[in-house]
Amino acid sequence: MARLGYDRYGVQGGDVGAFVAPEVGRQAPGQVVGVHVNALVTFPSGDPAELEGLTEAEQQRLARMQHFQDDMMGYSQIQATRPQTLAYGLSDSPAGQLAWIVEKFKEWTDPAADLPEDAVDRDQLLTNVSVYWFTGTGASAAQFLYETAHAQDWPGPSDVPQGWAVFDATDDLVRRLIDPEHKIAHWSDFDRGGHFAAMETPDLLIDDVRAFFHSRR
Repeated sequence: MARLGYDRYGVQGGDVGAFVAPEVGRQAPGQVVGVHVNALVTFPSGDPAELEGLTEAEQQRLARMQHFQDDMMGYSQIQATRPQTLAYGLSDSPAGQLAWIVEKFKEWTDPAADLPEDAVDRDQLLTNVSVYWFTGTGASAAQFLYETAHAQDWPGPSDVPQGWAVFDATDDLVRRLIDPEHKIAHWSDFDRGGHFAAMETPDLLIDDVRAFFHSRR
């Protein structure tokens, strides 16, 4: 950003980007005015005391999160432990690569949509898969989770102001567990949209990004 002539800027990221964006803030706290994230996966500590007094809606979110941990993390376990074995299938079969990614679009988009293409434009979905297939990067993408799972050091907290956009259909985050002291500068809950907010509900995401960074001027 300095080479492009920017001495003040904001960073936004979702999913993996929700981990990369705060790291940019840690690397350049004097230049980054704020970090906005969505689709950030995080889990409770497991302390029973922190679960006391949760509302019914918050308990439902935790139940969905538990279901995710119990029945929907097979992809993560494979990529975090045997990425090279998986890589051969992803690199050899376009149907395999398609199924591997479209399953996530089926499970992680707003359940109000019956099919993935009802939540995300079909051409955009197929373009997403095609990027992996034609560049042969299914293997390196799988490797990322292995390297993350076996990392020795995780970055510490950042003092850069943060904004969080939470899409209730799939994010399942409970603020009082993540941010009990309300140190997150901006928090928005949305009742529609899912994990792929930039594709599913770009209007909501864009408006929230603008609102957060407007406050950082």
